[in-house]
Amino acid sequence: QVRLVESGGGSVQAGGSLRLSCAASGRVFSITVMRWYRQAPGKQRDLVAGITRDGTTQYADSVKGRFTISKDNVENTVYLQMNGLKPEDTAVYYCNIAGMGLTSPFASWGQGTQVTVSS
Repeated sequence: QVRLVESGGGSVQAGGSLRLSCAASGRVFSITVMRWYRQAPGKQRDLVAGITRDGTTQYADSVKGRFTISKDNVENTVYLQMNGLKPEDTAVYYCNIAGMGLTSPFASWGQGTQVTVSS
């Protein structure tokens, strides 16, 4: 079983920055893709950013140029650096990591971390 632990959320004023972290632990053999999603109250969960094993990244249009996703292959950790935060970035942020465990594929979710941006 692969467990994800998120950290780094909080409250900031518009224009501020936060860095989210998500660490995978357990029976991880390899990781295929690491993603960040967010869900605002009353809305669906949307993809924010993703990074593949070879380092290819993708971003939602709403965060391009402001957010940066990166990873540490040794620590099985994915990061989301968020700069220029806007009130509309307020949401619960979830990480999702997929790959191969020691005996089978896995796709796990983090517990979620609240990001609140005030104007």
